[in-house]
Amino acid sequence: MPRRSTLTLAERESLFAVPTDEAELIRRYAFSEQELSVIQQHRGDHNRLGFAVQLCYMRYPGYILPPTDDPAPTLLKFAANQTGINAGEWNNYARREQTRREHLVELQTSFGFQPFTVSHYRHAVRGLDEVASQTDKGIVLAQTLVEDLRRKKVLFPSVKVIERACAEAVTRATRRIYRILTESLTSEHRAQLDSLLEQFNGSKMTTVMWLRQSPGVPNAKHLLEHIQRLEAIQLPWVRLGERGRRDRFGARRGESLFSLWVHAYPKN
Repeated sequence: MPRRSTLTLAERESLFAVPTDEAELIRRYAFSEQELSVIQQHRGDHNRLGFAVQLCYMRYPGYILPPTDDPAPTLLKFAANQTGINAGEWNNYARREQTRREHLVELQTSFGFQPFTVSHYRHAVRGLDEVASQTDKGIVLAQTLVEDLRRKKVLFPSVKVIERACAEAVTRATRRIYRILTESLTSEHRAQLDSLLEQFNGSKMTTVMWLRQSPGVPNAKHLLEHIQRLEAIQLPWVRLGERGRRDRFGARRGESLFSLWVHAYPKN
């Protein structure tokens, strides 16, 4: 199973946040004549305003406003001003659950919004391949994913599904990078690398742990030890090829595993 990407509470909220800046409100929520025409077709100010607010949320951030949630005050006021309706009419909206369901179906039909499906999940994971090969930061991956969903007018799934998709993309990228880093290794190379996990000179640490030690304070003993480590990592079998050398992110990934030593390459 892929590890779950970690988003902080603030990062989760940022994915679903409504803009407050006036210029951003205009850019995201200004209704076209066609949209206003569809809104005006509904009976009652409360239904017109409710329909308009749901349209705003589907456009940006890109999800269906839950029935238990109130809209952001800035968004509600902006939608009310455009439709010429008192913002207080929101309190009378969708007292019948059927009305709300009918509006959601109409919004998707009239404006081309799509519910998030298993197929969208698979496409989202594959669409993150390139970004996941460059970073494993959850918020960067999540922002890339939701921006793609907005472009395609696909409504957001829950934040847990977004995190799971990002985690799966990272797992795919990690496996791909490890494959690139190790594809040129022979059986002899693999055996030599496995030997790095053995105890070093009878001590409690493995050879790779010894290699990873910091130089320490500058004195003759530590300088000699550091020279020994430099000599060890320049052995001929520590070769992972040009592809691994160019993949800096892959090198950082490899560095996180004690079983794969990718710090040093021979100059030739």
